[in-house]
Amino acid sequence: MSKGVKLLAALMDDEVGSGEDLLRAARTLAGAVSDLLKAVQPISGEPRQTVLTAAGSIGQASGDLLRQIGENETDERFQDVLMSLAKAVANAAAMLVLKAKNVAQVAEDTVLQNRVIAAATQCALSTSQLVACAKVVSPTISSPVCQEQLIEAGKLVDRSVENCVRACQAATDDSELLKQVSAAASVVSQALHDLLQHVRQFASRGEPIGRYDQATDTIMCVTESIFSSMGDAGEMVRQARVLAQATSDLVNAMRSDAEAEIDMENSKKLLAAAKLLADSTARMVEAAKGAAANPENEDQQQRLREAAEGLRVATNAAAQNAIKKKIVNRLEVAAKQAAAAATQTIAASQNAAVSNKNPAAQQQLVQSCKAVADHIPQLVQGVRGSQAQAEDLSAQLALIISSQNFLQPGSKMVSSAKAAVPTVSDQAAAMQLSQCAKNLATSLAELRTASQKAHEACGPMEIDSALNTVQTLKNELQDAKMAAVESQLKPLPGETLEKCAQDLGSTSKAVGSSMAQLLTCAAQGNEHYTGVAARETAQALKTLAQAARGVAASTSDPAAAHAMLDSARDVMEGSAMLIQEAKQALIAPGDAESQQRLAQVAKAVSHSLNNCVNCLPGQKDVDVALKSIGESSKKLLVDSLPPSTKPFQEAQSELNQAAADLNQSAGEVVHATRGQSGELAAASGKFSDDFDEFLDAGIEMAGQAQTKEDQIQVIGNLKNISMASSKLLLAAKSLSVDPGAPNAKNLLAAAARAVTESINQLITLCTQQAPGQKECDNALRELETVKGMLDNPNEPVSDLSYFDCIESVMENSKVLGESMAGISQNAKTGDLPAFGECVGIASKALCGLTEAAAQAAYLVGISDPNSQAGHQGLVDPIQFARANQAIQMACQNLVDPGSSPSQVLSAATIVAKHTSALCNACRIASSKTANPVAKRHFVQSAKEVANSTANLVKTIKALDGDFSEDNRNKCRIATAPLIEAVENLTAFASNPEFVSIPAQISSEGSQAQEPILVSAKTMLESSSYLIRTARSLAINPKDPPTWSVLAGHSHTVSDSIKSLITSIRDKAPGQRECDYSIDGINRCIRDIEQASLAAVSQSLATRDDISVEALQEQLTSVVQEIGHLIDPIATAARGEAAQLGHKVTQLASYFEPLILAAVGVASKILDHQQQMTVLDQTKTLAESALQMLYAAKEGGGNPKAQHTHDAITEAAQLMKEAVDDIMVTLNEAASEVGLVGGMVDSIAEAMSKLDEGTPPEPKGTFVDYQTTVVKYSKAIAVTAQEM
Repeated sequence: MSKGVKLLAALMDDEVGSGEDLLRAARTLAGAVSDLLKAVQPISGEPRQTVLTAAGSIGQASGDLLRQIGENETDERFQDVLMSLAKAVANAAAMLVLKAKNVAQVAEDTVLQNRVIAAATQCALSTSQLVACAKVVSPTISSPVCQEQLIEAGKLVDRSVENCVRACQAATDDSELLKQVSAAASVVSQALHDLLQHVRQFASRGEPIGRYDQATDTIMCVTESIFSSMGDAGEMVRQARVLAQATSDLVNAMRSDAEAEIDMENSKKLLAAAKLLADSTARMVEAAKGAAANPENEDQQQRLREAAEGLRVATNAAAQNAIKKKIVNRLEVAAKQAAAAATQTIAASQNAAVSNKNPAAQQQLVQSCKAVADHIPQLVQGVRGSQAQAEDLSAQLALIISSQNFLQPGSKMVSSAKAAVPTVSDQAAAMQLSQCAKNLATSLAELRTASQKAHEACGPMEIDSALNTVQTLKNELQDAKMAAVESQLKPLPGETLEKCAQDLGSTSKAVGSSMAQLLTCAAQGNEHYTGVAARETAQALKTLAQAARGVAASTSDPAAAHAMLDSARDVMEGSAMLIQEAKQALIAPGDAESQQRLAQVAKAVSHSLNNCVNCLPGQKDVDVALKSIGESSKKLLVDSLPPSTKPFQEAQSELNQAAADLNQSAGEVVHATRGQSGELAAASGKFSDDFDEFLDAGIEMAGQAQTKEDQIQVIGNLKNISMASSKLLLAAKSLSVDPGAPNAKNLLAAAARAVTESINQLITLCTQQAPGQKECDNALRELETVKGMLDNPNEPVSDLSYFDCIESVMENSKVLGESMAGISQNAKTGDLPAFGECVGIASKALCGLTEAAAQAAYLVGISDPNSQAGHQGLVDPIQFARANQAIQMACQNLVDPGSSPSQVLSAATIVAKHTSALCNACRIASSKTANPVAKRHFVQSAKEVANSTANLVKTIKALDGDFSEDNRNKCRIATAPLIEAVENLTAFASNPEFVSIPAQISSEGSQAQEPILVSAKTMLESSSYLIRTARSLAINPKDPPTWSVLAGHSHTVSDSIKSLITSIRDKAPGQRECDYSIDGINRCIRDIEQASLAAVSQSLATRDDISVEALQEQLTSVVQEIGHLIDPIATAARGEAAQLGHKVTQLASYFEPLILAAVGVASKILDHQQQMTVLDQTKTLAESALQMLYAAKEGGGNPKAQHTHDAITEAAQLMKEAVDDIMVTLNEAASEVGLVGGMVDSIAEAMSKLDEGTPPEPKGTFVDYQTTVVKYSKAIAVTAQEM
């Protein structure tokens, strides 16, 4: 609070002295809180009245502070009435106390007399407490928590009044005195009722909206009842009577309003709506008579249901504005409460940080708090906007959007807070965090309901609102252009060229994916989701426009600034047309012409979006380089090449030199993408120059060819290099635009490798060196290219799991060992062709080892408990991007005239593997998502991919049978639809709604990677030296010193591989954490055994520092959190090694608080049997967790270790049973003392699960689920009856 006050005071205009006043008010409040804390100190000995007075001044001070910042939302009159009602309760209670004293004077039994005095005193105390409470909360009574406090204080008064009356009745039989007590008590009850009614009226926002409110509410509720009473004709008819009365009230109210209306137009509208309503009511009454006459006839009931539905629609139409006002009002209140509850939870999280023993849980909580803190201002802004412009649709939509955006981060924060509570050692901080999380969960549930209802009421306007937003953006960009022309465009605070360029790059993808959503929704005719997609498109375009303006303002080149603003304006113009077309397409879904128009407009927008990205600094230079490569490559299209003018040796050495330069330039391009935009411009320019030189050298070599066939082959290889070079620049361009894009780094590395491989193929074909020489050169180039993988492995390099990496390292090291022996053996014997082959095999094995080492290092880094574990989204964008790349490469190989039958077959296999993986991912995504449009789109995309794959496979079979030009052409034609289908799917899947959150590697994680990376780098370095040495030995095998150098390198390579294997094995994810956790839980089991022995000998020390309710609450929350972790641990142990360490560490951190709370609860229980039950069940839970950890350690996250999976499943089942047992005991104990919080929480949790949609893979059949539902429904009914 003090931070906020300082900031506000600094921002306020001091002419009026308001900043100083605000600080003064804040100081007064801080002083009042300080006084209260002093008064309640146990050693202060202050009288009770001092405490109450101190509390009252806090209320006054907080009211002053709110007034200073203009936030006193409760009017003075309301507060005055509240205080006078509280005083009325106090006066009535004082009268009751007097009457009770009269009874005490005549009571003969002293015990009974004392009871009356005690009850009267208690009554006086609870009343003074109520008045003090009213003083404290009256300025902030809009908060549900404050309302609850006052209502609780009221209940205490009510209870003390009852006790007082009971004590008086027991003490005397004097009917006259008892009558006076009873009358005084009823005055207190009435005054109390008035007070609470006043508070509740504020809670429901006081004034009913218009005269239709009550009637409309009744109609809505009763029609619901009619729908749910289908089959019970009697009940339906009863409800219909109530409904008829409510509609007749509403019709009368509307008619009288129409008569009083001055505006004739409005009067007509009201009368027409009233007539519509009256007609619907008449139809409903008829249907009700029919149903009453024939209670068994289902058709009549159906007719009544339909008539009620019609009436509901008519009511909605008639009272639409009133209903909408009320719904938006409710949303404003809910949003305010959610923002307040979230702010409280963030404060509680910060307070708990110091004493949280689990850093990983605290880290997660901090992250989720940050995410929520980013959303709070938008939510508050939404509320302000809606309140300021009550009739403005776009303001209401902004509130709905900010509310819906708030729900997900809010829910995440609730779960993070609940997960952190058990490991917070400071009791007060833990209780505060737990309470705040509960309040936030309640506020979010209310916000969810309110925003859904408001969305239904205002939803259809979303498309228009999105259109308005886009038009506004277009005008803003026009203004920015005018400012730029006059050199008046300045960057906003915090905007830099690099930041804005990155924002623009990443947002362009979001725009593309939300447009893909928009097209799909409009094509399916789904109005609700088209509205959502239009809104998301508008949001993304807003960010794009801001970034474009920022780039234009930050760049020093006026022409570039103008181009950027123009292209961004084109994007806005096209987008407005697209949203307009989508709106038209909704009117006639399935109309081929409108679909076609939509697709055309979308293409145009996509084109202008690319133009916009191409205006970014550095991009232009890459485009120039790409153009230059394209121009140079035209030299390869001539029919005949001029004969070479240079001697063969000279041409060959020039080609080798040019190849080395081009390979180095490719590495520089890769490196430059990590630097500033200027670096990439320079690197791509140098690359295109080197490409020119290389091409000339290649054409010179082609001129040396003896036959036409050889020449065609050389030209073919040069074309491949040209294509690979263009791909490298395109990959560099897209990575520099959006460095965070999934898999972009890997695609760039793959493109660089493709350049190296195509250079190697050409060198192998063209040069005539001594055998073995070019193989060595090729190998060195390949090793140079893969070295970059080990620089900073912070994203996955391949799909390999940790255990696949170990297997890959083992296999490749075996191959490398054999080929290294072959290299020295063949160099000795002078068998150079075999020597060359061994070098090639060694190079491939080294590349395989590097890839496996980089992937293993990545997995080790993210599995460190201090690293942030990633969260799986609906789809894995890296998988989609990788499949897209692989399918494109395979299709290219299929249609390449130089491909052999075996290459065609291998390309076909790759296509089949990746398309089936994509179809599978689509199926799972479709079953997981609750969004019906996405559901259908994933299914549709999977069908398109599957069908186009089937067509391609047919043409491949024909090609396999006969490698004719015609068949190859058919194959080429069949690849186009597949590539298009896969690209469309990848664009749709990159929607932020579906994407996973990548893992973040901590500094500890990076340290854990170090041994693997060092070993792999040493291996590559020494292998390069070894190949260079072997190259000179192949020419001159009779050179003893060189042999000893070769032996030295060979020894270093062997050692580094051994150390690589050891490092990977030692760092197996999760193993170390499992060991630590097993030790921790063993210690906890020993503690609980000690406590059990103490309990048996009746010497278990009671914990006096905390109440039994608080202990039960702690125990319940920690057991629930343990229960939530069982399935994630089992899943990680069976096949997600990277997650195992995180989950196991989290589980172990809960056992210390579990034992503390369990022993505490047991120490407070008087019944020895119950005491032992709690301790035994806790011990069983700890033992089952230990069993689980042993099984998880054994499984280690290896999907291939099938023999361990049954043990993991069994251990998980036992652990779930142990959790259930202890929860039953705790719930029984809680219900005995009247605590139902935990049970209400679990019901709320079940309800929120229903909102999440269906699970992806149903385990049983329909009948299994049906039986289970019936069984539990019956059990619920029976228990409810018993209650």
